[in-house]
Amino acid sequence: MDVAPVPAATTTPRMRAGASGYALFAAGLAVLGAAWLGPLPAWSRQSFAAHMAMHMAVVALAAPLLAAGLGGSRLDPVHRWPALFAPVAASMAEFLVVWAWHAPALHHAARAGAGMLVLEQGTFLAVGLGLWLAALGGDPEQRRERSVAGIGALLLTSMHMTLLGVLLALAGRPLYAHAGHVPAGLTALQDQHLGGVLMLALGGAAYLGGALWLLAGLLRERAGARRG
Repeated sequence: MDVAPVPAATTTPRMRAGASGYALFAAGLAVLGAAWLGPLPAWSRQSFAAHMAMHMAVVALAAPLLAAGLGGSRLDPVHRWPALFAPVAASMAEFLVVWAWHAPALHHAARAGAGMLVLEQGTFLAVGLGLWLAALGGDPEQRRERSVAGIGALLLTSMHMTLLGVLLALAGRPLYAHAGHVPAGLTALQDQHLGGVLMLALGGAAYLGGALWLLAGLLRERAGARRG
């Protein structure tokens, strides 16, 4: 009796995907640890740029790494609650949270008090992770539709991050109060300009890069379908 051989490739890709998922998730946790347990929280009391670096580490570095590690796994929340992770709605939620926390009153409260800082950083992580999961997670059967929506959502987020970064980098006066002297010999305005540049360089670029990565995947899929 002939027995059809079982290709080794039926299990190997899953094992590789699982190992890479663990590595990505661990890298995201490491970024969060460096951002929250390192010197940035203390520096952020005097430096707007340090506060912005912590913000960008959470939403533009840790969140996509965590989402890439969770997406498609058994722990992917998009698989269980897809309606809660609509990409465009997630983008709008991040827009509201980010711009609200950069209003002078809320921003000053987060820099002046530990409780408000924890609340700010927690909401940054929640909306950032929600958006990246909405774009990268979900069932394979809905991957194409979710990728298309994810491209639009990530591009929208890149645009509003870029706009806020430009406003901060080009402002003619300091928009936020500073507690004490700004480190590194910068003036308050220079420190704010540096923070705006960080948002442009990390925030705008990360979301744009995510959208381009999803687009490249769709184009590869289309090219493969044509060859098939």
